[in-house]
Amino acid sequence: MNKQTFQNLLQEQGITLSEKQLNQYDKYYKLLVEWNEKMNLTAITEEEDVYTKHFYDSLTPAFYFPFQGNLKVCDIGAGAGFPSIPLKIAFPDIHVTIVDSLKKRITFLDTLKDELELDNVTFYHNRAEIFGQNIQFREQYDVVMARAVAKMSVLTEFCLPLVKVGGHMIAMKGSQFHEEKKGADKAVQLLGGKWDEVHTLTLPEEDSERNIAIISKVKQTPKKYPRKPGTPIKKPIS
Repeated sequence: MNKQTFQNLLQEQGITLSEKQLNQYDKYYKLLVEWNEKMNLTAITEEEDVYTKHFYDSLTPAFYFPFQGNLKVCDIGAGAGFPSIPLKIAFPDIHVTIVDSLKKRITFLDTLKDELELDNVTFYHNRAEIFGQNIQFREQYDVVMARAVAKMSVLTEFCLPLVKVGGHMIAMKGSQFHEEKKGADKAVQLLGGKWDEVHTLTLPEEDSERNIAIISKVKQTPKKYPRKPGTPIKKPIS
């Protein structure tokens, strides 16, 4: 989608962008392409594709969940900053923490933060399993998000330990979500979560399915979770 379509479609969802915010998305795109020549950040580099598949897609959770006020949001495995940096641009009052296991991506995000003049954005070079056992961060976030990181039974172990009781986990998934959900029911319950809402939409222009799964944190996560690095993927809760 072109920039005008991006702006118009968001306006239809009640998200109005200022000139400054539109300029931030433009600068984000240019930095993404520039840095992508030095490191593999994304396979999607055409401007209209980035606006559709990265920027607009990253903002779709806000169609169903209020990203208002100084909400504390943690993004697990954000890669080049998706979805939390596009959300931060649209909702500048939120506080964003990004956890990623690759140092060079953190270097890009640091530059992005400075160039876009974003405040209340923090990056941690860490594994989700280690980060989730740190008492400084464990059960401290209003919202913990992930986009295209792992299947649901694994993703819940990465995310739910970081969500405070009363907060939410938001998983952004494609068409495979419906099959994954069946295998994640036990993990969601065991880790203190409860399925709240699942919203299915179609990404404009390319017509691919997206699912926004919202899980409420209703009780504390048992202390043994998340397990040591690599274990959730090798032995998912089932």
